[in-house]
Amino acid sequence: MIFKNFRLIFTDRIEVGSLQVKDGKIISINGPFIEDNEEIDGEGKYLSPGFVDIHIHGAGGKDTMDGEVESIDTIARVIAAHGTTAFLPTTMTMEVADIRKALSSIREAAKNHSGATILGVHLEGPFISPRAIGAQNPGFVLEPSIAAYESIADGYEELITSITMAPEVPGASELIPYLKEKGVKVSIGHTAATYEEAVEGIGLGCSHSTHLYNAMTPLTHRSPGAVGAIFDTDITTETISDGIHISWPSLRIAYRQKTSDRVMLVTDAMMACGMPDGKYWLGGQEVLTKEGAARLLNGSLAGSILTMDAAVRNVSRNTDLPLYEVVKMASLNGARFCGAEDRKGKLAEGYDADLLVFDEDIVISQVFIEGKKFI
Repeated sequence: MIFKNFRLIFTDRIEVGSLQVKDGKIISINGPFIEDNEEIDGEGKYLSPGFVDIHIHGAGGKDTMDGEVESIDTIARVIAAHGTTAFLPTTMTMEVADIRKALSSIREAAKNHSGATILGVHLEGPFISPRAIGAQNPGFVLEPSIAAYESIADGYEELITSITMAPEVPGASELIPYLKEKGVKVSIGHTAATYEEAVEGIGLGCSHSTHLYNAMTPLTHRSPGAVGAIFDTDITTETISDGIHISWPSLRIAYRQKTSDRVMLVTDAMMACGMPDGKYWLGGQEVLTKEGAARLLNGSLAGSILTMDAAVRNVSRNTDLPLYEVVKMASLNGARFCGAEDRKGKLAEGYDADLLVFDEDIVISQVFIEGKKFI
């Protein structure tokens, strides 16, 4: 299959060109091409690498914590239609048995997916601070320990890519280095840490931070907090760029401070993503969606109903970043976080043919996952 007459979005530029796909891989960019009877004329549209979402709980009325293969498959198909070609299903702070059931369903779903590719799992909790609970369920928060982690991860170690935890809670200083040694990315989140406590956690092995600004101590002029520690170090971070979780000026400040190399666009979407407004559930708690926001009954934001194409569109419209940098934050950076940067996240020979076709308004018309047309 040859994609011709497209504006190709690379990590550092956009240029007019063509590429060829064979057996699910990009085999040539701008030739030479082998004989191929199948051609797609882009007519000047963009051809982008597929998006990688490292933080998503659900979509299409289904949730990762359903513990059902069918739920994971539904999520994978719904988000693929919005440009997400690979993702990390994300769990919630719930009973250990429920988390393990979710892990089992994710592993089974990964074997034969019909939508976005599963690259691993993000555990959001249960080792978080009750003082920064957000939409997590305080009844299931656990004190971090190696034994508590192993009670969740036993038998699923190869699946777990990352975990969100509060670095200041008792036991975290022992668990963080253990997880780093195991190759698990430890992300600062749902935390009441001071600047000093957050920096100490980074020194122990925290390398990322979950939904920047949200459910963490803010930056002020005398108390820099967790946000200040994120800005003052080289760890990566992620943003929910829906205009609800973070104001546009605050997003612009974050992107200038961290640069597009150290930020990932994520959705933190829950089951209401792609569904009409109404009543839904997240982590066993009732959620109401209205006017683009998902909230608990107490008014706290409960994930989002954002999609990755909307996130790219929002950032492109509300910052001065060039489109190729915005796409990098939605694709290559997430692939690198998942250890898949050698095969996903950019247009390059030898890479998986996860491809998106979209117009100037970032309205997606075609999606290809490993060379197979999805829409």
